[in-house]
Amino acid sequence: MKNKYFGTDGIRGTVNKGNITGEKFFKFGLASSTYFKNQKKTKQVAIIAKDTRLSGYTLEPALVSGLVSGGMHVFTLGPLPTNGLAMLTKTMKANMGIMITASHNPYYDNGLKLFGPDGMKLSDKIEKKIEKLIDAKNTKQLTNPKLLGRVKRLEDGNERYIKILKSNFPSNFNLKGMKIVLDCANGASYKAAPKLLKDLGAKVVSLGIKPNGLNINYKCGSTHPSKIKYAVKKLRANLGISFDGDADRIIMCDEKAKIIDGDQIIAMLARRWKAKKILKGGVVGTLMSNLGLEKFLKKEKIKFSRSKVGDRYVKEKMKKLNYNLGGEQSGHIILGKFATTGDGLLVALEVLFALRKGKKASELLKVFKPLPQILENVWVRDKNVITKPNCKNSIKKAHKIMGKKGRILVRKSGTEPKIRIMAESYDKKTILKCIKIIKRSIN
Repeated sequence: MKNKYFGTDGIRGTVNKGNITGEKFFKFGLASSTYFKNQKKTKQVAIIAKDTRLSGYTLEPALVSGLVSGGMHVFTLGPLPTNGLAMLTKTMKANMGIMITASHNPYYDNGLKLFGPDGMKLSDKIEKKIEKLIDAKNTKQLTNPKLLGRVKRLEDGNERYIKILKSNFPSNFNLKGMKIVLDCANGASYKAAPKLLKDLGAKVVSLGIKPNGLNINYKCGSTHPSKIKYAVKKLRANLGISFDGDADRIIMCDEKAKIIDGDQIIAMLARRWKAKKILKGGVVGTLMSNLGLEKFLKKEKIKFSRSKVGDRYVKEKMKKLNYNLGGEQSGHIILGKFATTGDGLLVALEVLFALRKGKKASELLKVFKPLPQILENVWVRDKNVITKPNCKNSIKKAHKIMGKKGRILVRKSGTEPKIRIMAESYDKKTILKCIKIIKRSIN
């Protein structure tokens, strides 16, 4: 049964509509507090971080109010990358962590991602339990006035996160002599990312580090990699690094100004980790992972498995199969040896560590030849349009045309009002024909 509030990556939507209101966030906070405070007998603590959206000033106080009304103590961290929040949830031994973000979405959207005490995103089973509490009568969850939670702001969240990131690498690791173009999408990494790379000795040209509450992801960040592409070429930089609004995604650019997506980064890491004997089991991709990645891993004798789209599904499958590397083409990459969720900054460090001895990004990150792949995002009022007979017949027709020449995937976006159509094949004409047939039945 489909979740009522939670999508593929937490709760997300347009601000002041539907689920993204102060009233609903109070209920989310109260329900989360009620569920998690019963999981430990120790002091009840939640930590909250956010990205840079203007709506964070509305939603955070409502969420905090719900949490303390349920008896949970709260630490607020301010703007911090999502995996920074996940890491601190674990190291601070909190009952839960909540990230207020809509990731790569525009400023007018917002939402939240919940993490358990282990720093992991919640399972569907736990989300369903929290949803029941959201819809229950609030009066049963409100705590005794003497047991109300307290709230404290922690100003050193980014410093704590940077310290954890650095601890995963040798103390003598440095980036002296490297020029890096960095695009923080005017989002959650605008403080941590430039400081981290500068601390390691790199010359950093920073873009997207002036958030105003409305410019997050706007013509910048991982969804607009052309920004780092042109800057790398103009400034003759060694590498371009681009994050999304909450920095759980990374897209890169080599010194020749060629964009490097998540699939290529995963392929490089898989081959490198296998050679160093730190790859555990194999690699988890998603239904969107390029067929070229699958073929490359097969050639390298590395096991490959696909999960549903969404980094929490990747992580769940990694855990099930006991693999320690997985991710998505979009740049969600999970280094299971170090993290519980996608972390753009951590992945950037792992790539930079491989480049530290003068290797060129174009040589290191050009790993396999991808199959031509086109992804079309179609805005819709009702995502259930793909269950209608006309659309189902069109999808069936497209699959018949594609045959064994490639793959087609049509799915509802879990984060936006869109239908995503992906097709890949060595025959580009067939790709375009199949997408056109499906689009016609959706519009």
